[in-house]
Amino acid sequence: MLAYVQATDARRAFPCWDEPALKATFDVTLVVPRDLVALSNMNVISRKASTEHPELVEVEFACTPVMSTYLLAFVVGDFEFVETVSRDGVLVRVYTPLGKSEQGRFALEVASKTLPFYKEYFNVPYPLPKIDLIAISDFAAGAMENWGLVTYRETALLVDPKNSSSASKQLVALVVGHELAHQWFGNLVTMEWWTHLWLNEGFASWIEYLCVDHCLPEFDIWTQFVSSDYAPALELDALDNSHPIEVEVGNPAEVDEIFDTISYSKGASVIRMLHDYIGDEDFRKGMNVYLNKFQHGNASTDDLWQCLKQGSGKPVAEIMRTWTQQIGFPILHVSMEQKGNDHILHISQQKFSSGALFSGEDGPMWMVPVNVSSSEDSNSVKASVLLDTRKVHINIGSISNGHWVKVNPGTLGFYRTAYSPEMLQRLLQGVRNLSLPPRDRLGIQNDLFALARAGYSTVEMLRILEAYVGETNYTVWCDISSNLSTLSGLFSGTDFYDSFLQYIIDLFTLIAQRLGWDPKQGEGHLDALLRGLVLGRLGKAGHQPTIEEARRRFRDHVEGKHVLSADLRTPVYVTVVKHGDANTLDTMLKMHKQTDLQEERVRIERILGAVTSPDLIQKVLNFAMSEEVRAQDTVFVIAGVSMAGELGRAAAWKFVQDNWAELHNRYQGGFLLTRLIKRTTEVFTCERRAQEIMAFFEVHPAPAAHRAIEQSCENVRLNAAWLSRDADAVQEFLQSRRHSHTARM
Repeated sequence: MLAYVQATDARRAFPCWDEPALKATFDVTLVVPRDLVALSNMNVISRKASTEHPELVEVEFACTPVMSTYLLAFVVGDFEFVETVSRDGVLVRVYTPLGKSEQGRFALEVASKTLPFYKEYFNVPYPLPKIDLIAISDFAAGAMENWGLVTYRETALLVDPKNSSSASKQLVALVVGHELAHQWFGNLVTMEWWTHLWLNEGFASWIEYLCVDHCLPEFDIWTQFVSSDYAPALELDALDNSHPIEVEVGNPAEVDEIFDTISYSKGASVIRMLHDYIGDEDFRKGMNVYLNKFQHGNASTDDLWQCLKQGSGKPVAEIMRTWTQQIGFPILHVSMEQKGNDHILHISQQKFSSGALFSGEDGPMWMVPVNVSSSEDSNSVKASVLLDTRKVHINIGSISNGHWVKVNPGTLGFYRTAYSPEMLQRLLQGVRNLSLPPRDRLGIQNDLFALARAGYSTVEMLRILEAYVGETNYTVWCDISSNLSTLSGLFSGTDFYDSFLQYIIDLFTLIAQRLGWDPKQGEGHLDALLRGLVLGRLGKAGHQPTIEEARRRFRDHVEGKHVLSADLRTPVYVTVVKHGDANTLDTMLKMHKQTDLQEERVRIERILGAVTSPDLIQKVLNFAMSEEVRAQDTVFVIAGVSMAGELGRAAAWKFVQDNWAELHNRYQGGFLLTRLIKRTTEVFTCERRAQEIMAFFEVHPAPAAHRAIEQSCENVRLNAAWLSRDADAVQEFLQSRRHSHTARM
C-alpha cells in the first residue's frame, strides 16, 4: 500500500482544486471487498452489500467539516485495532497489520492522554467524533496528519513490549503528539499557502515536546529537544545556503524542498523562545484567540503574531519577523567587567556563519530576548533584556569570586554565545561539578563545537570537552557523541585517526564503567538510552573490552541462549558488524529476513553500513536496493554506508551515481531523495568532491533537491577548510596526550 501526503498528492487520487486555501466538505463512499477494513476521515454511517457485486460492500462515511484537500484520506486493507474512549469522550483507535494489535497499545495510551491535554491547552475541543491512527506498510513520510485518520510508518506507531527499545517508544510518543497537534494547528486552522508551512510544522514540532513532557515526564524530553531540534537547526541555519523560515513558494517542487530542518526544527525553536518570552499563560490566551478566530479557515504567520500580541500585549510581530523573514541567527559576544561591587555584562550581536568566525558589524540584526543566570541561583533568571541594538550593557549586581554567570539559561534563545576566556573558565567549573543545569552544559559544548568549525581552535574545544568526563546526563552525552561523529568523519582519512579514536575512548570510559552492561535496580528510561549510546560509541571507536563483550552477547543472542534486550541491540549489532567479517554480515542479513518486527528490520538496516571491507560495503549497498528492504528505508541503508569512513562514503556516492535513474524514479523528487543526496554528499572533505557533486547534478537535475545540493557542497567546502586549518594542531595535541599517557604508565 502506498500512502500519499501533502502537498499536491490529492490531485493524484481524485480531480480537485488542490490548494490549502480552497477548502470544502467531503462526502466519501468506498466500494470495497467485504472482508477488508475501509476507513476515512469521518465515522461510518452506512455499510451495505453492493447490489452489483455480492463480494463487495458499499461503505458511506459522515460528511467532513470544511477542510483542505491534502487532509482527505481513505484506507482499505487487512487491519485489526485496539480502542478506547478518551477522557473527553473521543473514540480513539489504533489500527495495525493483522496479528500486531497489541503493538498499538502504547500509542493508544499516548493518544488518549494527548487529546484532552490539547483540548485543555487550547481551550478548544477536538472537533470530530473519532480519531484513528493507522500503521501503513510503505510510507515515505514518518506520518501524515489527515484529519481523523492519521497515517504512520509502522516504526512511528507500533511498540512491541518485549522487543522495542526505549528510543523507539520515545519516537512513537513524539510522533503521536506531533500529528495530533495538527488536528487543531493545521487542520482546524490551515496555513493560507505553503509559504506558511512552518506554521503547521514548526508549531507541531514544538508542542509535541510539551505533550510528551505532560504524558511522560520521566523522559526529560525538553533537554532532548536541545540536542534533537535546536542544535541541528542552528547547524543548518549557519550556512549561506539556508533559507528564511517564511520562504516564497511557487510550484510543487519548491514545497517539497521546504519540508526541512528550518521549517520544522528552527520553527519549533523560535516558537519555544517566544513562548518563554511572553509566558505560558499569555501564550495560551493568544492561541485560543487564533484558533477561534480562524477555525475552519486559513491564516498567515502575521495572523498568529497578532493573536499572540492580543494575548500578551508584547510586540510579537516586530520581534518574530526578525527571526522568520531573514536567514540565520546571531552570535552574542559576552564579557564581564567589575565596577565597584557591581558586575557589568557587555553583549554584542553579529550574524553567525559557519564559514567565518567574525562577520563584521554591517550584517543583519535580530530582536533577541536575552536572559542571564548565575550559580548563586541557577534556577532563576538574574536579568532579562530585549536586545534590539548591536550592543547592550547589563548591570547584574554583585557576583562572588568563582561564581559563574550564564547567558541563555535553559538554552532557550536561538543564538550562539561566545564568552570571554575568564567567563568560560568559570563556567567550566560548573560543568565539572555539575552545578550548571544539563541544558546549559549541553549548550556550552555545542556552541564551542560550532565555533571550532567556524574558525575557533578545534584543539581548545577538545581540551574543554575533557571537562565533561564526569558528565551523567544522557542528552549531554548524546550531543557530545554527535559532535564527535562529525569530527570522526572529518579525521577518518588522516594519519592521526587512531589517536582521535583513543581520545573518544578516554572520554567515554568513566561513564561506561559507571553504567556497566546490565540495568541496575532503580534505573529508568534515560539510563537505558545512555547505556546504549555509550557502549555503541566505545564499540565503534575500537575499545577492545567492549568489542569482546559485544561479540559474546551477540553469539548468545544468535544461539538463543540469552536474548539481547532491545536497548542493547543497536550498540551490540553495530560493534560486531564494524569489527566482524562476511559471516557476521550474513548472520545479520539472516536475522533481518527472519524477524516479523519492522523495528528490528530497521534497526539492522541502519547499522549495516558499519562494515569496513570493500566487498562487504558493496554487498550492503546491493542489499539496500533489493526487495528485502522497503523503498522507504533504502535511503537510510545507503546513508549508513556513507558514514563509515573514506571507503564507505566514496562507495555510497558512486552507488548513488550508478543507480541514479532508478533512485530518482523511485522517489519522484520527494524529500526522501533530498535526504539521500544530503547524506551521501555532505560527508566529503575536499574541494574536488564538491566540484564533482555540482557537475553530476548539472547533468542529472533534481529540482526538488536544488537547495539541498547547494547546502551539501557548502558543507563539503567547510569541511575541507576546517581540516586544512586545524589538522596539524589536532595531530600535535593528540600525540602529546598519547605521550603524556604513556609516560604516566
